[in-house]
Amino acid sequence: MAVGSSFFLSLKPLSSPALFSFPSSSTPTTYQLTLTTHPIPKPHSHTSSFPKIPLSSFKNNNNTPSPSETGCPVPLDQQPINEYHSLSTSFPFSWASGDVVEFCSRLFATGACFSLFVGLPVSWFGSVGPKSEPIRLLLAAASSGLFIVILAVVRMYLGWAYVGNRLLSATVEYEETGWYDGQIWVKTAQVLARDRLLGSFSVKPVLSRLKTSLVVLGTSLFVCIVLLVNSETTQKQAYTPREEPGGRAVPGVYNDESARNFEPDAFCGESVAPP
Repeated sequence: MAVGSSFFLSLKPLSSPALFSFPSSSTPTTYQLTLTTHPIPKPHSHTSSFPKIPLSSFKNNNNTPSPSETGCPVPLDQQPINEYHSLSTSFPFSWASGDVVEFCSRLFATGACFSLFVGLPVSWFGSVGPKSEPIRLLLAAASSGLFIVILAVVRMYLGWAYVGNRLLSATVEYEETGWYDGQIWVKTAQVLARDRLLGSFSVKPVLSRLKTSLVVLGTSLFVCIVLLVNSETTQKQAYTPREEPGGRAVPGVYNDESARNFEPDAFCGESVAPP
């Protein structure tokens, strides 16, 4: 950029009068027109006064500076900001950070598929009378689907909680070569403010959603188990015959009075009570 210049016009007398003498009106004075230029200084740029966050803190590509250039000794794959971006795009952790309706629909589809293709066949082959116990089959299949969904949500919660703790923490634990040479790096004020801002507004809402999902799923699983146990108890009571008066009875198998009628030799020598 070329340096600008300013032009000034000045009038100078050709002959200077004597000191403290004023020319009379009759004496004309000749003046010379002089053109002078003064360079205008180049304005200073104010863009460097604002701190800039290194590009390597947001994305990892071939043009990003090395950790030594940014002042961060932590490898790129172990930096909390990069761990957050990797987690938010991986399966199934990206479900929790998406839309609520999409998140719930994916969880429902996962539980329904597991209940239909795994839980229901196992319940069918494991029951005595599957056709006479449809409610128990449905409850058992639903419980298996809810259990698998709870495991998936717990795995999501552990992953997001780990990244959130590293973002909100003032220090970063990392390994330089992977041979258990652990190091601790204290974040700078700029990096700490950026990480805590991201953790507070991006990670904490996801953790709250996962906690709510765990409470709802756990309550649903508890209700299904209670109904399943109650239905099994009711069914056992329905199949258990009442004890016959005047003798011991094994439900559906043995009775002393019937045994004396069909096998009298087995009771020889025993006194028979009069009728």
